[in-house]
Amino acid sequence: MLLNLKNYDSIYFLGIGGIGMSALARWFKHAGLKVSGYDRTATLLTHELMEEGMEIHFEDKIEFIPGYLTKEKTLVVYTPAIPKDHKELQYLRAQGFTMVKRSEVLGMLTKNYKTVAVAGTHGKTTTSSLIAHILKEAGKDMVAFLGGITANYNSNLVMHGKVNEHTVMVAEADEFDRSFLRLFPEMAVVTSADADHLDIYGDHLQMLSAYKEFISQINKGGYLVIHESIAPLAEDKKQITKETYGTTRGQFFASNVRAQHGFFQFDLNGPGLRLENIQLGVPGFHNMENAIAATMVAMKLGIEDKIIRQALASFSGVKRRFEFIIRQDNLVFIDDYAHHPAEIEAFLKSLKSMYAGKKITVVFQPHLFTRTRDFAEGFSKALSLADELLLLDIYPARELPIPGITSDMLFENITSPEKIRCTKNEVIQKLEARNIEILATVGAGDIDTLVKPIKEMLKKK
Repeated sequence: MLLNLKNYDSIYFLGIGGIGMSALARWFKHAGLKVSGYDRTATLLTHELMEEGMEIHFEDKIEFIPGYLTKEKTLVVYTPAIPKDHKELQYLRAQGFTMVKRSEVLGMLTKNYKTVAVAGTHGKTTTSSLIAHILKEAGKDMVAFLGGITANYNSNLVMHGKVNEHTVMVAEADEFDRSFLRLFPEMAVVTSADADHLDIYGDHLQMLSAYKEFISQINKGGYLVIHESIAPLAEDKKQITKETYGTTRGQFFASNVRAQHGFFQFDLNGPGLRLENIQLGVPGFHNMENAIAATMVAMKLGIEDKIIRQALASFSGVKRRFEFIIRQDNLVFIDDYAHHPAEIEAFLKSLKSMYAGKKITVVFQPHLFTRTRDFAEGFSKALSLADELLLLDIYPARELPIPGITSDMLFENITSPEKIRCTKNEVIQKLEARNIEILATVGAGDIDTLVKPIKEMLKKK
């Protein structure tokens, strides 16, 4: 099914404030359609969408649905996070509106263009943002739907040039709810496949099976970039070109790595290739790998080495991905979206190498009861890398509480020299009483609402 925009004059989003939903909302607004929607809470992002001319409300009330919507001319897009008993969802369905999930819309859109899909438990937002940045710098006709707000463009929708048959579309391929199985890309990147979303998949093997299915959906004659540690996922795929990458292993890898305050310079090696002195605009070991994957895609799209180099150096990162809030000699405050044990470990190891000998204080908010339950041991081990830890309550997101599953089950196995259990409301007061050298707020819930007040408190201090 191809999405024919000519059939619609308006789009209504249930969950418009979600990072993936808002990128689509911006796309449809740009395409000249009327865009409106509902979300549970007002955020900086929903405020920006309203400033861009979208009508949004925050209460689940049928009377708040805009009167101009018609079942003939309106497409309703919803996120799986919207509960089944949502009044507006039920009403619009009963009225006979065309209802599609976000992933379906993205799948329909990508069928019209040359698509690069980026999948992986972690690394997909930064890698897809890097690819988008390189394409834009190269002046290519492109559009990118991103799972984060890029610092370079302050948006999760990045566009350049005309939208035509030559347009390259970059899309994040999200494994949650098996959304990525709606995509049939010409090119794909798979950065990682650690166990996650076991509430959806049941176990890691089922999740790996979905990744294999995603890889099999790459168009015949297409191109796959896959991290060397998970290369076996693609071993039986004969109809596509596959290339592997890693920090020190894989067909494409880094050598002569130099770090200055965590920002890397390295040489990129590959079959018949050596790019020397690549400089990265973002810190962290994991971002060196993301940059290698993005470079492989860019080279396959025919972008010159010189432009790739410039783009990697000028990339400012993604908000909430190793984002510096304060950066002074005597005080550093970083905010990061890490919400899986492997991400937390990579983030804290990078932090410790960047600021060797300094005290690392971490405020962590677990995300989802199921994820906390499924990876409790991994969380405790990763968080133990902090010198000082403030552990908050679990952010439920779409879930109802599970008896016996609380942050306490992580807390008892954390071996940090100092650890504190507290609520979100107590964080400022607890931090005020401490000597802060390097501070990080970490998590995917609503911990980001603490960033501004913490910054203000630290500046006063």
